[in-house]
Amino acid sequence: MIKNTRSWLDELFKKSISITYLLRWLFLSVLLGILVGITCAGFLQSLEWITNYRENHKWIIALLPIAGLAIGCLYHYWGKEVEGGNNLLIDTIHQPQNKIPIKMLPFVYVGTIITHLFGGSAGREGTALQMAGAIAEQIGKLFKLQKADKKTLLIAAVAAGFGGVFGTPISGAIFGLEFFLVGIISYQAIFPAFIAAIVSDATAQFLHTHHTIYPILSKPTITFFTLLYALIAGILFGFCAAVFSKSIHWISELFKKQIRFAPLRPLIGGSLVALFVWTFGAFDYIGLGLPMIVKSFQQPVLPYSFLLKIVFTVFTIGSGFKGGEVTPLFFIGAALGNALALFIPLPFPLLAGMGFVAVFAGATNTPIACTILGMELFGAECGVMISIACITSYLFSGNAGIYHAQIIGKAKHEL
Repeated sequence: MIKNTRSWLDELFKKSISITYLLRWLFLSVLLGILVGITCAGFLQSLEWITNYRENHKWIIALLPIAGLAIGCLYHYWGKEVEGGNNLLIDTIHQPQNKIPIKMLPFVYVGTIITHLFGGSAGREGTALQMAGAIAEQIGKLFKLQKADKKTLLIAAVAAGFGGVFGTPISGAIFGLEFFLVGIISYQAIFPAFIAAIVSDATAQFLHTHHTIYPILSKPTITFFTLLYALIAGILFGFCAAVFSKSIHWISELFKKQIRFAPLRPLIGGSLVALFVWTFGAFDYIGLGLPMIVKSFQQPVLPYSFLLKIVFTVFTIGSGFKGGEVTPLFFIGAALGNALALFIPLPFPLLAGMGFVAVFAGATNTPIACTILGMELFGAECGVMISIACITSYLFSGNAGIYHAQIIGKAKHEL
């Protein structure tokens, strides 16, 4: 009788610990999600406004070099400790004793807004993740979290930033769990990551934040040949991801080696981008490039569109402008998929959707998050084809992605 009573009490004690954990992380995750959601909403709405302004005043692109110099000076003189960006965030997840200064939030916000206002080719997820990380650091400091809890909170912050900025909470949560350690997923942060991502997205939607609506792709007939075509496309998407990742690292190192004074790097990079834009009238390849992404699902685009976006983005980000690489990767993947329809007998909207997420999967080493992202954006009907493309791209993109701070937890394949 006494033994049974003790067993019952032990079980009750364990359950009480689980409930305490649940309530504690529910509070922290909801708080984080609300703050990140508000921040993402403000960022996306201001980004939409300045993008519209640039489209209506294209002359402003001529000032991109001056804008680059301003960003370079801002980070060189006052923001050296936060210029690591997403890599600083990843390093802090691996080593929670490090700190993310609160100045990362205004610095990356201002830098990204300037980049897009004057016509740089960049994304937005990097900004959202860094702002979310800075917010998580302050929450951790406020509640005096231990190192392990701070790591969990930072993972949840990444999930909230991704979910809030793209309106895709499920893939955002998986991305937060997957992106910092290649080949291994830790489920310790799974509850905070999902709650923070869902709350962030709900908060952004409550604040009337606009997200691009993509077409729901029809279910393809699954045959041996369609699966083979998906495999071939995935290999090509993986090679494209590798080219992008290696190019952006190579250009970045080249600028650092050849130009010692950091503020001059985005000045020269901005000059090259502005010159390309005005010389070739390539206005479709600056900024986020959302109209061209949507166009890739509607009609054939120039077969080399993806190459032009690679060039513009590599020189923009590689020279020191701020933003992110993910939305340009969406552009590159969708345009490449559209082009592959010239010789792969699959519908070009399907190939565009596959490329949209598969190139991203290869460049960030996050195949599961990208598979779910594809189903959130384009519907679950195309899940089989998207999963094959994402996983194959991941396998063929090599170990080096756009985040050099990523740690290889487990090799992609063993020979």
